[in-house]
Amino acid sequence: MQKNTMMVAAAIVAALLAGDVDAFPRVTPRSVAQFKGLPRYQVVVSGSRAKTILAMNNGRKPLTDVRVRRAIAAAIDRKAVIQGAAEGYGVPIGSHYVPGAFGYVDTTGINPYDPAKAKSLLEEAGIRTPLELTMTLPPPPYARQGGEIIAAQLAQVGIVAKLQNVEWAQWLSGTYGNKNYDLTLISHVEPFDLGNFAKPDYYWAYNSPKFNDLFNQIKNSARPADRAKLLGDAQRLLAEDSVHAFLYSNQWITVANKNLKGLWKDMPVFVNDLSALSWS
Repeated sequence: MQKNTMMVAAAIVAALLAGDVDAFPRVTPRSVAQFKGLPRYQVVVSGSRAKTILAMNNGRKPLTDVRVRRAIAAAIDRKAVIQGAAEGYGVPIGSHYVPGAFGYVDTTGINPYDPAKAKSLLEEAGIRTPLELTMTLPPPPYARQGGEIIAAQLAQVGIVAKLQNVEWAQWLSGTYGNKNYDLTLISHVEPFDLGNFAKPDYYWAYNSPKFNDLFNQIKNSARPADRAKLLGDAQRLLAEDSVHAFLYSNQWITVANKNLKGLWKDMPVFVNDLSALSWS
């Protein structure tokens, strides 16, 4: 699958360079350097609502212990993951919410990169190292490359992450469908998906009455100011519970003919509005 992804990326680059296509959204970050500096192209870096996370199975020991989950989060250098897995095209996040979304608050300081703290938390939780966990990785390069970087970081605090590469069908049936995993690196692209944390049967098995109550208040709040405050409370709770190691919000990259106008600077949904495009 990695080889196929590389072949597709090469075909996209060739088509753009030949002028066979005028625009291509979500170009692989590694391909961008070939177009920068070429006057007939524009490179548009867009914000998104995507959240790339190291998801944890909150229903499987020892990940049921918040101290272990916090230790995993503290062992990960988000900036290094963004650089290595996304060529630097990402914005660090500390919860399941992204900059630019209504009610966003910066929670990256709740679980900062701190390997010493990670070791201390594992010891406090009574974990004897090395702690062995399996990290399931779906096909995209961000997952396969990011998984290797994170595994190396976890090893520094005494966590041995066995990498298990799977295809999407296996991920959907085993990881998502049957919760058969410890850790998995995945990007959630849905714009309004906080409600999944109020579903105890969802694949990460998070069950928090406090969060459920907060989410019900969010749904029933008529005043935007009240809803924004509650959204901030929800983000902080997810960060404090360290439901996952929240990594970064993806940045989508579009390469296009320089004369093509109307391309979205930010993409609130995973689509492109072709009706807005025009030529200058």
